[in-house]
Amino acid sequence: MTIKEVAEQAGVSTAAVSRYFNGGSLSDDKRKKIREVVEKNNYSPNALAQTMRTGKSGQIGVIVPYIHSDSMSQIMEGIAEGLKENDYSFILACTDGEKEKEVMFIKSMQKGGMDGIILMGTVMTPHLKDTISNSRIPIVVTGQSFNGVSSVYHDDVHCMKDITRIMLKKRKKIAYVGVDEEDAAVGRARRKGVEMAFIEAGIDTGNLIIGKSDFTMKGGYNETLRLLKEYPDFDGLICATDRIAHGAILALRESGKKVPKDVSVTGVGNSWADIVSQPQLTTVKLYFEECGRVAVRILMQTIKSEDNDFPVRNVKLGYQIVERGSI
Repeated sequence: MTIKEVAEQAGVSTAAVSRYFNGGSLSDDKRKKIREVVEKNNYSPNALAQTMRTGKSGQIGVIVPYIHSDSMSQIMEGIAEGLKENDYSFILACTDGEKEKEVMFIKSMQKGGMDGIILMGTVMTPHLKDTISNSRIPIVVTGQSFNGVSSVYHDDVHCMKDITRIMLKKRKKIAYVGVDEEDAAVGRARRKGVEMAFIEAGIDTGNLIIGKSDFTMKGGYNETLRLLKEYPDFDGLICATDRIAHGAILALRESGKKVPKDVSVTGVGNSWADIVSQPQLTTVKLYFEECGRVAVRILMQTIKSEDNDFPVRNVKLGYQIVERGSI
């Protein structure tokens, strides 16, 4: 079936059918007639022909560091919803934490005809910065805020400051398990928030016990065991992520410590596991699905814009402290 045949059956012009498929302005009456013909005949336009005609493929690339992350899956839900509303689909690529793969995927997605890219939770290297600057298609980053790049990110500093203030009201000797500070958001910003709370409370940051983990539950488990050997009397544990916190609770329990009687624990993320854990985890709720939806909105605005300079748009999302039994 051709666009011409769709137009004849609907009693409209071929231009009207073209506008229907390409998001152009159209009266409700004509839109209804075309939709009825399309649904009746199960018609879909030829993708290659549409790309040649409009210059748009109707696809974007999404690059993630890991596919097993709770936050990544929630962001993906937001992205999928936003793209569906815009009649777009996506191609997913996973770097497994290898920084150079980000550059490789960005270049291959440009060659593959993607209309834009959403890049999740990354570390800005000089090579990546140059690749983004030289990209022929718009790129939006989630979870980080970088100069000169459109992004949707979280208030990592203040959410950690607020949850640390709660911990300081409960405990005296506090440890913090963070991640590699190459990560500007989860690494540097969240530690900064913890230290800001200490300073505002008039406590020397030198009293803060510092540990470091990767983003896994196993990492949190192992680092907590190490801290227990070196500082067996700490009574508060602030974790940079929920997964680290769940590993920490397991290590504390196996070491004979009760949560929260002996040690209070907090995380960041508000994942489903926080509710089923014993005790339930006190954490920071970040709006991951909204992050995905906003990233799509920015990307779609840029794709549809006539401005080829890809104007930079940055959006910082809020947060909510969720107090449960672990503190």
